[in-house]
Amino acid sequence: MGLVAYVNGEFVPKEEARVSALDHGFLYGDGVFEGIRVYNGRIFRLEQHVDRLYESAQTIMLEIPLSKEEMKQAIVETVRRNGLRDAYIRPIVSRGVGDLGLDPRKCGRPTVVIIVDHIQLYPKEAYEKGLRTITASTRKIPPHCLNPRVKSLNYLGNIMARIEANLAGVEEAIMLTIDGYVAECSADNIFIAKDGTVITPPPHLGILKGVTRDAVLELCGKLDIPAFERVFTLHDVYTADECFLTGTGAEIAPVVVVDGRRIGDGKPGPITNRLLAGFRELTSREGTPVFEEEVPSKAG
Repeated sequence: MGLVAYVNGEFVPKEEARVSALDHGFLYGDGVFEGIRVYNGRIFRLEQHVDRLYESAQTIMLEIPLSKEEMKQAIVETVRRNGLRDAYIRPIVSRGVGDLGLDPRKCGRPTVVIIVDHIQLYPKEAYEKGLRTITASTRKIPPHCLNPRVKSLNYLGNIMARIEANLAGVEEAIMLTIDGYVAECSADNIFIAKDGTVITPPPHLGILKGVTRDAVLELCGKLDIPAFERVFTLHDVYTADECFLTGTGAEIAPVVVVDGRRIGDGKPGPITNRLLAGFRELTSREGTPVFEEEVPSKAG
């Protein structure tokens, strides 16, 4: 059987999952989304992802036509119907069908789509040898213009940075704030390690507050690795002992070259490797069970 998608309360074959050409998500990028992972039949941090989805919707005044609990149930059921024990989930909520004008009042009921499929952002060898990155000329939109903490359907800035990475023949692109501070990458949060301490940009710079990013900060505490949210520049990246990226698709990906400069000894570092091992152990036991055999017994 092929994969199915959830579209406005119905489960349809993925190739038949469609929305209207007049949907404002398609016309204007007016909507929000999430990226969630399934590991061995368990959805990792479903509640945190759903909370962030609803926070994004609140900021853009988009009323999702499902309660949080109904959304979680819909996500779990979509994964279950696809039968995938390791997968990527993409819940999407758009403003809905309207006219060719901008006015969201012309839109009816918001469109809700949930897609479940496989994903592999980077090849396996990238985790063994490390990634190469450049610094994109495309800057992050500052939070006083449009807060990047809203995970909206308009990712054009990130896509432009990704095009720069493609043209340079590298795997990712680092994006700076308009003031020149390191913010994040086109699809990932960024961390550096120096003298045993881990540092990542703070949310107020205008980054997406990643669920995987937060899990890594928690892991640092459990592994007694000092970790801080702190503003830093490319100089700090170039002179770091280690650099790594985090994200739903990337998990924890080591970076060994930035703008042609070797980071550390040019190999994934010990802190990165410890955190990657800890993260994989965490995802092997934490998460919302999808399949009946995964549901813990209430007996006793």
